[in-house]
Amino acid sequence: MTHYEQQYLDLMRHVWTEGAQKVDRTGVGTRSLFGATLRFSLAEGAVPLLTTKRVYWKTAAREMLWFLTGNTNIRPLVEQGVHIWTDWPLDKYRKATGEEISLEAFERRIIEDERFALDWGDLGPVYGTQWVNWPRYEPLDGGVYKRASQGHNQIAALVDGIKNNPGSRRLLFTGWNVDELDEMALPPCHMTYQFYVADGKLSGLLFQRSCDLALGVPFNIFSAALLVRMLAQQCDLEPGELIWNGGDVHLYLNHAELVEAQLQRTPSGAPSLHLLRRPESVFDYRIEDFEVRDYAPQAHIAAPVAV
Repeated sequence: MTHYEQQYLDLMRHVWTEGAQKVDRTGVGTRSLFGATLRFSLAEGAVPLLTTKRVYWKTAAREMLWFLTGNTNIRPLVEQGVHIWTDWPLDKYRKATGEEISLEAFERRIIEDERFALDWGDLGPVYGTQWVNWPRYEPLDGGVYKRASQGHNQIAALVDGIKNNPGSRRLLFTGWNVDELDEMALPPCHMTYQFYVADGKLSGLLFQRSCDLALGVPFNIFSAALLVRMLAQQCDLEPGELIWNGGDVHLYLNHAELVEAQLQRTPSGAPSLHLLRRPESVFDYRIEDFEVRDYAPQAHIAAPVAV
């Protein structure tokens, strides 16, 4: 039987050897192709963690829990040792002030100085805002509208839909709020999630518009699988399948060392994901509720993030 990770490695090889070379937003340059699909079974605890390099799954899980709180400030992440969002506010701070502060010093100020964190740690209305507090407007007299204090909670509505209308074709949520894209540090890459109930199983489909295949996608597929598992548990369903659809699937030109090293490796093993507790709602999970077993990946391969 072909290892579940082989499809990812085949896609990586295809992009690297046959992708179109393009100039991108970051100025680094990519090789890319348009349109790709990966499918992963989630049955019996299966989880799509790459084994040809280490994926720091707890970092991805902490990020997912952060999204579900609706918070858009990096401070709670940095306090937990999660650095994956720091580059964007750090870059903004350096450009605005001219101060060549190190990432470590910047994060230390984020943790120690609440005012500094409020001024420089917020990412704008990124994932968390759109997922649980999508802007809603209330009519006033004279045809005027004002923004409501509480927006639309797409995740709560999704859970209700899965439980009470499982045959619906509207079991989805999105982060692509066109009116607020310019206010975001980074517009959503993993932008739309759709869910499907059949035979007592919940499956999820993620459409990702922009796919950093080397660094981002390994996190994204684990996070999406984790979310399917959380939703399935909350809705008394078994996990079915995760389908990942990529739009612009790319490898950065400065990731050559990573790509070539990873493509020399052979995937092996079958890690499993276990939910150790069923909290009251999908918003109440904690990092200690998740356990990954039998994960023995090959060594981590470092590569720079393109900002």
